[in-house]
This record gives sequence, C-alpha cells and structure tokens, in this order.
Amino acid sequence: MSQLDPRITAARPDLASSELKGRVEADHFVDPVEYQAIVPAAPIRRSPEPNGAMDDQLLAGDLFAVLETRDGWAWGQARSDGYVGWVDLAGLSREIHPVDHRIAVLRTYAFSEPNIKTAPNHLLSLNAGIATGRRDGRFVEAIGLGWVIAAHVAPRGETASDFVAVAEAFLGAPYLWGGKESLGLDCSGLVQMALQAAGQDMPRDADQQEALLKARWRDVTGEAERQRGDVVFWPGHVGILTDSEHLLHANASSMDVTLEPFAAAAARIRAAENPVRAIYRPV
Repeated sequence: MSQLDPRITAARPDLASSELKGRVEADHFVDPVEYQAIVPAAPIRRSPEPNGAMDDQLLAGDLFAVLETRDGWAWGQARSDGYVGWVDLAGLSREIHPVDHRIAVLRTYAFSEPNIKTAPNHLLSLNAGIATGRRDGRFVEAIGLGWVIAAHVAPRGETASDFVAVAEAFLGAPYLWGGKESLGLDCSGLVQMALQAAGQDMPRDADQQEALLKARWRDVTGEAERQRGDVVFWPGHVGILTDSEHLLHANASSMDVTLEPFAAAAARIRAAENPVRAIYRPV
C-alpha cells in the first residue's frame, strides 16, 4: 500500500475510517459520524487532553467526522482540510445546520438578540460558516450561534477578489501555532484563510500548500522580478508578498502577523539555515 500522510489519514493501528478500507490496515473500521463545530474555534489536538498540542482548528460551522469518543473527547477528521486529531466534544454538536453563508470580515460578534446592546454569544472569525435564519433589521440569525450583522456575512459561493488584501487584514494578529482564526494563527493558517476567502481551498500545513501550488501555479523561484501575490516557501514556513519588496507572514520571531522587507526576512531565515525553497505566482 502507498504511504499516506498521517496528518490527513484517519487511521490508527487499532481503528480507522471505513472510508479507508483497502488502503490501510487496522483492527477495526468504523463509519464516521458527522458533528459540527458550535464554538468560534475548536482546537484539533494530538492527544485527548486540554493541554495537548494543537495542530489545527475547526471554525464554527465546520464538520468533523468522528470515529471514536472517549472521556469527553472525539477523535476524527476535519472535513474542511482533512486534519486528524482530538476535539473537545463540548465544542461539537450532532445537530447539523447546513452552512449557507460565511463570515466575510476579519471578525464579528454573534449577539444574543438582534440588538447591538445585548450580550454577545460568540466572536466569530473570517470564514466561519453559518446557517442563516430569520432577518431582523440589519441583523441575520446565525442558527445556533446568535445574531450577526448582515453586512458582515456573504453567501458561501461569494468570494473575495484579492486574497492578498484578505491576508493584509490580519496584520498584527498574534502568532499561534495551529491557529487559523483572527485572534491567533500561524504562517500556513494565514495563507489558508486568505486563499479560502478567495474561493481556493487549501491544505493546512506549509509543505502541503507548497505541493498544491506547485501543481497549480507558476513557479517563479528563479526569476528576479517579484510581485504582489507571490507566495514564498521556506522549509516549514510560508509568506505572501504584498509587492515586489515586502513580505506579509505570521511568524514566531515577532510573534504576530508582520509586514517587513522581503530581503531582510529572507536573510534572517537563511541565517537559520533555511533558504527560500520555492516561490509560486497565481496564474
């Protein structure tokens, strides 16, 4: 059998998804049960414990295919980007509300009532999915979450025209390993969220993104000219050029999403024995 990426393969020696029969070996195969994220961001952890390392997040509305539940935790796979891990069951619901809109601004409150003076239930981030219900003035009901400003949501199929502008909106957001919400995200989370808002589904990690863009975009690694929208990859890191000279990236050096001269960033990362590996441009 071919080697499968364990990050996105819902299989362990003792248990695997029935969707993988014939592709992996496991003691037991089970049918996945769909759950839906009902919190702004639910961590996907490596182990079923609150301090387990976080590798990814489910945003509100995301589906999670559950294969096992244990002591208040669910082991399974995110339907959005395929990541496998453990999620606290408190952030999931068996009741599925089909998503028809997404949050189209960096972040917005879901209020308890259609009134800005009422208590907010949640703070939702860009690309969180909602099932819309009733309308009341400038508000639309996000079923199961609260009431959001209608101008802050967009139909699921309506996308941003400039993924770089989406990424720029995250400037100053804190760096958080495994994060992809507006309150904290990492380098690949930034790229994933920006491109997702522009209608391009992206895998979670930088190496996975590099492999996908290599197949879809133009390789400009050896070209002297740089331009807005070029995506730059290092081993374990990724950023976006906002023009020919500046790089936007979430990084652990400044611990936030920062904009800096590309030459300075490349030199600093090269000094850590990580030269630029590839640069890809949209076609």
